[in-house]
Amino acid sequence: MENKAKKAPIRADWWTKTISGLVLGFTLALAISGLFAWVGPGGIAAPQKVQFVMWLITPVWMLILSLIYLVRTGVRALTGLLIANALAYALLFLVKT
Repeated sequence: MENKAKKAPIRADWWTKTISGLVLGFTLALAISGLFAWVGPGGIAAPQKVQFVMWLITPVWMLILSLIYLVRTGVRALTGLLIANALAYALLFLVKT
């Protein structure tokens, strides 16, 4: 008898996780880098921080995108990222004023 291993199909919620990680993960990375720009050393006026803040977006975004697959379902991933975005942008708004 042959032991044929079944290929596991791509789960339907992977699409939700991927798209939410790409879109909402990017917006969250923007908010986090903005928070660092405003609150970090030297404040927003520090010219030496511009390049660092710009390059901070990509690793934060990729970290969010890779960790999103640890969430149980796509709906939870989408909801969690929406809440995280709302909190990050609310905090960014408070810091700026």
